[in-house]
Amino acid sequence: MQKSNYIHIIKLAIPIIIANASVPLLGLVDTASIGQTASAADLGAIALAALIFSFVYWGFGFLRMGTTGFVAQASGAEDNNELHALVFRTIFLGAAIGFILVVLQKLIGEFSVYLLSASDEIKELVKDYFYIRIWGAPATLITFSLLGTLIGMGWTKRLLWVQLFLNGLNIVFNITFVVGFGMGVKGIALGTVLAEWLTLFFAGYVLFHKLGLNRPLARAKELKTQILYPSKLIALFKVNSDIMIRTLALLSGFGWFANQGAKFGDHTLAANHVLLQFVTLSAFFLDGYAHVVEMLAGKAFGAKDKLGFISQIKQSTVLAGVTAVFLALSVFLFSDSVIPLLTKDVHVQTIASNYKNYAVFYILFSFVAFQLDGVFIGVTKSKEMRNATILALIAFIGLGLILVRYYGNAGLWLSFIFYVVVRGVALGAYYPKILKVFDMKKAAI
Repeated sequence: MQKSNYIHIIKLAIPIIIANASVPLLGLVDTASIGQTASAADLGAIALAALIFSFVYWGFGFLRMGTTGFVAQASGAEDNNELHALVFRTIFLGAAIGFILVVLQKLIGEFSVYLLSASDEIKELVKDYFYIRIWGAPATLITFSLLGTLIGMGWTKRLLWVQLFLNGLNIVFNITFVVGFGMGVKGIALGTVLAEWLTLFFAGYVLFHKLGLNRPLARAKELKTQILYPSKLIALFKVNSDIMIRTLALLSGFGWFANQGAKFGDHTLAANHVLLQFVTLSAFFLDGYAHVVEMLAGKAFGAKDKLGFISQIKQSTVLAGVTAVFLALSVFLFSDSVIPLLTKDVHVQTIASNYKNYAVFYILFSFVAFQLDGVFIGVTKSKEMRNATILALIAFIGLGLILVRYYGNAGLWLSFIFYVVVRGVALGAYYPKILKVFDMKKAAI
């Protein structure tokens, strides 16, 4: 197995970072399009409708993460039959879930809108968006599995092509339908659906061409028995269910943070939201290394290369750590200049500036959890990821209830930092077990 190095890891990570960074641009264009041509109600409806789909699609993010680990291991083991079977297996799973969402759209849509605290006008606009956008669910979820395969194989440049294709099309369609045809909320939804389906075909072409699958349907028929092999399906569902629970626990943590912040008043809530933008921006960079370590760890695990596994994780973690220090230092030095660009409210600016150091420390410590998440995704040890995240959530809320009572928003931020530290420590405690698996594999040979 070819030994990785720092330059190689950076080259793999940069396309992912750029792909991640392109996502906010789409949101800005959507906001600008609606903001220049429609009412405030349309803008609010877009924000709420996008939130609904964020929760729905985040819940099925395992189609990306679970696929990456299994694909990387099959690639490391040089098992082409299992690699191809995995691709079809996850595509079929994404398609099945996507079509179920379409069938259940009435139930999901009405329940989601019922939960929204918004005016009747905005709720109707949300429905207009939802009942168009939901038809893109199969395409989006299948694309998740294709992106997971690209990451698992280390083809991050092609991942960037797909992401830029999706966001580029989305921007063009949304401007055309909203600004050109004045379709408002429905135009944003229609443009997104068209972009999602066209991206599916583009991503499929890119992946199948790279894998040498010139006749994918014939290959799928040839591997039918292996694709539907019960133990493989059970393993896939087990890993995916664990990742789904882990993702919901993460969402719950951020949701609890936001809800507690709201209790301190609108200005503090807004200030926390501003500071979270710095946390989110740092995640774009740290996620790049986490995605790379998913692939590196998975391939080394599949190849039974313990020394390569340890070496690559150390190298990628050093790079992630250096990046985290740089990001934290940048927020410390420059956030006071950036905060006024994010909010015009002087009171909110002052609060955000007073609490900026908590965001600095969160970013500084967060890379450990990011990296270890990548390791455990790569070796498909999802149970440990699930348990670590649940433990961290319990610790976060437990400590938070105490600290918030005595220290207010400062206590909330301290418990939030503790949350990401506990995630890293809990995953680190499981890490030696992975190394023991290598020894067990070696003894079994």
